[in-house]
Amino acid sequence: MSESPIKNGISSNECEKDEDGQGCPEAGEKFRMNNQTESFESRVLVIYTGGTIGMIINKEGVLAPKANEFENKIRQNPLMHDPEYLQTRTDKMDYLALPAVKNNKRVLYKVLEHESLLDSSNMTVSDWINIATDVFDCYAYFDGFVILHGTDTLCYSASALSFMFENLGKTVIITGSQISIFQPRSDGVDNFITSLILAGNYVIPEVTVYFHNKLMRGNRTIKTSTHEFDAFISPNCLPLVQVGIEIDVDRSAIFRPYTIDSFKIAKDLDKNVGILRIFPDITYATVKSFLDPPMNGVILQTYGSGNFPSNRTDLLQLLKSANERGVIIVNCSQCSRGTTSNIYETGMILTNCGVLTGFDMTPEAALTKLSYVLSKADWSLEKKKEIMLTNIRGELTSEKSSDKGYDLVGAVARLLNLTSEKDKDDLSHLLFPAMLQAAVMKGDLQRVEEIKGYGADLSMKDADNRSALHIACCEGHYDIVKYLLLNGASVHEKDRHGVTPLDEAITADACDIITLLISTGAHLTKDSTLLGDLLTSAAGRGLVKRLESFSLAGADLNRPNSIGMTALHAALLNNQNEVVQYLLSAKNINVKVKDRLGRTALDLALQMKNKVAVDVLKTR
Repeated sequence: MSESPIKNGISSNECEKDEDGQGCPEAGEKFRMNNQTESFESRVLVIYTGGTIGMIINKEGVLAPKANEFENKIRQNPLMHDPEYLQTRTDKMDYLALPAVKNNKRVLYKVLEHESLLDSSNMTVSDWINIATDVFDCYAYFDGFVILHGTDTLCYSASALSFMFENLGKTVIITGSQISIFQPRSDGVDNFITSLILAGNYVIPEVTVYFHNKLMRGNRTIKTSTHEFDAFISPNCLPLVQVGIEIDVDRSAIFRPYTIDSFKIAKDLDKNVGILRIFPDITYATVKSFLDPPMNGVILQTYGSGNFPSNRTDLLQLLKSANERGVIIVNCSQCSRGTTSNIYETGMILTNCGVLTGFDMTPEAALTKLSYVLSKADWSLEKKKEIMLTNIRGELTSEKSSDKGYDLVGAVARLLNLTSEKDKDDLSHLLFPAMLQAAVMKGDLQRVEEIKGYGADLSMKDADNRSALHIACCEGHYDIVKYLLLNGASVHEKDRHGVTPLDEAITADACDIITLLISTGAHLTKDSTLLGDLLTSAAGRGLVKRLESFSLAGADLNRPNSIGMTALHAALLNNQNEVVQYLLSAKNINVKVKDRLGRTALDLALQMKNKVAVDVLKTR
């Protein structure tokens, strides 16, 4: 695998709040200019695993992947890379830059190419683990991820990754193409570019598949064509995003994590699973050999709505015996649309044998979910069965939520004489964020709960892209922050100035909220130099509490600003003795750092005649 972007100077200790840099003459203006630029940028990691999308014609005249050629050719394509934009960005020269798109952030991206570029037919569980590990290792450094993949097993990979990614908070898009991106008439160009735009501009915390103008939930997709550009469908779940002249995001359909926990990956998948498709007169020997050890789980593909031949008592006994010895069997339909049920006798007999209903899961989703669930050694057999019946990643249809929200919006719409569905949708996106933010400003948790009961999406944002979570963090309302996180609010959302909820909590010096956000996967963002400007600004102004907040959020207090000064330098220059005392008592403070003029903290302490600091620094 090529060198990880983490090793190319990307820092996880980065932040983005707009304050003047004190104690450093040019830091404030440089910070303001850089912060404005960075606020309108996003960073995306492209993981290139192989597949048709990146193939080129070799000497034999056939399409084949070629190591290290994908990025080289992308850099030569003006639709996919704008080198002029990065000419003055020396810190970003190893990125690629997507040309500007109106009303969207500028997307900067890196390509991480796998060492072995695979036809997706050769994908294995080990390859899924490699992809998952790439995302995990780079998670704090990028706003979103695009995985380039062959189409044949793309749905298996999308489904598997959706379960392997636990508490995912960022956008992961898998895409590919029917024609190489480097060939005329390629569908890969739009698939690639639009995936980058979506990953860089929208927080959709799911593993998704983008193909032919649609972003679909990954574990709901199936491949239906070998030759059409519209090769994938989501038969039992509407697309999350429809892309035309406008990008239409169905935010209410996004499946969000409802936990307070950080992003993790599950690497141990059970390989002793399989799919058994029932057909007329299938033999006893075939079914028995399939169910025999070491098989731990089986997806049983039956007819229609989950029907099984009721006159095959020999096979039913095999299923019952397998269930009794701990094999989990899940009943899925051979039809691509609809759900399994036990409304017919031929379906009920499977339930009586201990077979679980698979609802409307695709075979790919059911199989990979079963592999994931069976790998949980600390779960009992009963819990594993319960999880197979539970919607954990949006993979199966659950009960519909209350329609109170439409009643409220409908009542206001009638009052305003609004009749079209678009008008009503626009109204809901104005009404609910305003109501939520007013309640949050007052710290009224009960009111927030009532608004959610009306059908409001607690992740909705206002015209400045500020969410209720931004406001709650800014106002220091811990109980509301916790409630919002438990109801799907994202810690990775940024407002129009690039400010995250964690930034708001730091500015409010709300240490309890900072701790809560960090436990949910929040992290500092933006360029490390800007973080240095913020730290020296706080130190120069005597804001000990602010430095404590930054430290709690994971900031390195040794981080230099744009002229090489650290917080300790700034505190000494501005005679902020309380800050000096705090920094010298903090762990891992490096007193040997030199600013641009070659001065250490001791040099400045002597210059400022700070005897107390001099005495301490001479011993360090």
